[in-house]
Amino acid sequence: MSRVLPKLGKYTSLVLAVVVVLLPLSVIVFASLKTAEEYATTGPLDPPSNWFNFSNYATAVDQADMVAGFLNTTVILAISLVFTILIGSMAAYAVDRFRFRGRTLIMGLFLVATLIPSVTSQVATFQIISQLGLYNTKGALVLLFAGTDIIAIYIFIQFMQSIPVSLDEAAKIDGANVWTIYWRIILPNLKPAVATVVIIKGIAIYNEFYLPWLYLKSEPMISTALFFFKGPYGSEWELIAAATVVVIVPTVIAFLFLQKWIYKGLVAGAVK
Repeated sequence: MSRVLPKLGKYTSLVLAVVVVLLPLSVIVFASLKTAEEYATTGPLDPPSNWFNFSNYATAVDQADMVAGFLNTTVILAISLVFTILIGSMAAYAVDRFRFRGRTLIMGLFLVATLIPSVTSQVATFQIISQLGLYNTKGALVLLFAGTDIIAIYIFIQFMQSIPVSLDEAAKIDGANVWTIYWRIILPNLKPAVATVVIIKGIAIYNEFYLPWLYLKSEPMISTALFFFKGPYGSEWELIAAATVVVIVPTVIAFLFLQKWIYKGLVAGAVK
């Protein structure tokens, strides 16, 4: 009996977790396959009468211009990640490898910045973007997304501490400068950290709604496409559900292929 109860509790918790995760997704999938009339007259857990009714998906992709949204999101995502990796790894390199006055203060200011809600600084941020002439352009989002958060810097620092300093010293003896050491030694050894930051930051950018809705009104983004079917007099929930499934699929595929990097990166970064 003493062995049965722990196993029962373990499997019960797993079943509950699966239900909590899959139940909302099932409701969305069911709604995406229903017509407007069927959605209005059936419950959320009632399966659709026609499992091959994909008209909502075609309508959602066409009317919300989701293809253009995917392209815009991909461009902004790729450029932002490149800048995030470079800025974050350079900042971590400077903080970890060099000793200078104010180093502790800088790290403290990074931590303080994470405690300030981003919404409270949006007025000043909006004014800066407008003065730079970047409002309603992709450049505004690239500039805002490229800012490296403290989580990325700490991930790079934790991995960088596992790179022996003797490699830097040997490179200096061979005549390498600081930039060469960073580019030829540090950055190539940060591949697990880079993969972790790409996954975490990439998903955050992909799912971001507020910044694209505020700073890029003229061009669609995949995160703002769902809002197309929200009107002042009602919402087309079956179309919203179809668009939601389309948006979710790429993130699910990315997670299935990259989940080992997520777990290895976070665990390794926590203990090194």
